[in-house]
Amino acid sequence: MGAELVRGQNHPLPRTRLEILISTEVPVLVAAALGDEGGRVHDGHLIAHPGAPVLPGIEVPRAAAAEHRLSADLGALSEAVHRVTVLLALPGPAVRFGATAAPRATVTDAGGTEIVRFTLAGLDTESAVVALELYRRQGGWKVRAVGQGYAQGLTALLTDLGLPDAHDVAEAIHEGGRSGAARTAAPAEDRPPAGGPVDYTHPGRQASRQPQPVAGDAAGWSMEERLYNQVWGMFEDLARSTAALRSAADFAAARLDRELDEALADPRARIGGAGDTARQAAQAKHDELMGRARAAHDRDLAQLTAEAEVVEPALPPAYARWDSPVWQGHRMPAEPPQAVRLGDLHLPESPSLRVPMLVRLPLERGLWVDSGATPADFNDTAERRRLALEVAVALAVRLLAVHPVGEFSVEVIDPAGTGAGPLGALTRSGALTGPPARGTAGVTQALESLTRRVDLVRMAIGGGATEALPDGFDSARRLLIVNDFPQGFDDRALTRLRFLADEGPAAGVHLLLIADRADAGEYGPLLDPLWRSLTRLTPSPDDHFADPWVGHAWTFEPSLPPQGGAVVQEVLGAVSAARIKGK
Repeated sequence: MGAELVRGQNHPLPRTRLEILISTEVPVLVAAALGDEGGRVHDGHLIAHPGAPVLPGIEVPRAAAAEHRLSADLGALSEAVHRVTVLLALPGPAVRFGATAAPRATVTDAGGTEIVRFTLAGLDTESAVVALELYRRQGGWKVRAVGQGYAQGLTALLTDLGLPDAHDVAEAIHEGGRSGAARTAAPAEDRPPAGGPVDYTHPGRQASRQPQPVAGDAAGWSMEERLYNQVWGMFEDLARSTAALRSAADFAAARLDRELDEALADPRARIGGAGDTARQAAQAKHDELMGRARAAHDRDLAQLTAEAEVVEPALPPAYARWDSPVWQGHRMPAEPPQAVRLGDLHLPESPSLRVPMLVRLPLERGLWVDSGATPADFNDTAERRRLALEVAVALAVRLLAVHPVGEFSVEVIDPAGTGAGPLGALTRSGALTGPPARGTAGVTQALESLTRRVDLVRMAIGGGATEALPDGFDSARRLLIVNDFPQGFDDRALTRLRFLADEGPAAGVHLLLIADRADAGEYGPLLDPLWRSLTRLTPSPDDHFADPWVGHAWTFEPSLPPQGGAVVQEVLGAVSAARIKGK
């Protein structure tokens, strides 16, 4: 996924051949202006627009549309060109960007790999806007998110770029858009009557989403991969829609404060009804903008909710909730999955819309189920530790069930034996490699064995001689569950655990730690690298995850089986039966 830019932020461009994708709620015109070092555009012929769509190194669409694709070859530009300004303009005189959902701009390389994205939030009365700038910097190119709008329209924007005949060029761009629309319209016999609406849909372009959501409606070589990509797409769409809503709220609040301050700055406005009228007008503008923003957000939520309702039932066991029918009569797979579900994520603006939190397999980082207190957790210490261990057990059972027989195993360290209850399902089913390790001696023995295993595999991989591993070597991936850490650990055991956290994943050993960080306070910063190396999960809702696009704080809830249900026992029974049959 590419970087999510905010207004004013820049990002280096690793390639010079680019695609710029523009997505809007209503048809817009797109143009690209070629400027000098100061960004000034000296002539109208230096602007690629629908009437003149091709310049050396730049090609823009030929008509207004809601979806655009611009092509740029920065290496083909003249040395005199130092800045490419991508601008959007609404073709209708009565339409303003504030009345529509925020436009989005995405920059990809020629192969379609996303580099950056930018949501142009906070627009209001503007009818033209500078979306992005591509500019030379120290021998390379960068992209800057601009988002500068112009209420006076395209003429004002072009004037700001230094164009001497801005009005004439603006008229030419609008005329080119109208001509382009006419060129792509239907044949004469299929056109609407004169004066009717113009269809700006590109005849060769499919809609970005189908009217009725379909499970697996994403790119991928298999249904599993398509579902994984679709879930991540829903995750991203919800993040961006919420970002647009929050940005609109910030803009509306700031504008309201500014207008109220201006209304009260004049002492005469404080007497009589002038001040009240100004305050009411400012509040009405605020409410109207927020109403549009919420309406756009609600439309996005409705679409995503409908998509979730068809995607969730189609998810395979590795991705599914524990109450999904897919677990009934579970059979062991022939291939390991691409990812696994750790829980669900949601945002405060849409608490009912849960997005599955999927992580790729094999796990590149260990996991830490935090048994410490969280702001929303009112359970006592013993209950928190029990819930944390239940989260770990549920995840271990899922991993056992979604890997082929013999390709995944689980080992447990439970120094004081406090986890006997939740761990009982694993021990009774025979799913563990052996009884849970107890006491300091058990901790030492288990960690020493796994350390040797990791060293052996690392040497074999490093020497390119994996076939030289000893006969009978168990090549299954190993999940090590450590309960009540750091109880039973001495300094040497801590060093080995840190080694396993850092080097284990590459050698097929994965760590699942159940711990309250406060219990390890005596070690101070010594364990900081360990905590940082692990993905933190919580047994109760907690907003500690940030998305990679806009950095929202998402509330995480673990994936647990229904209370009183028998799904875990049934799945473990299927795992045990498959193991016995495979012997």
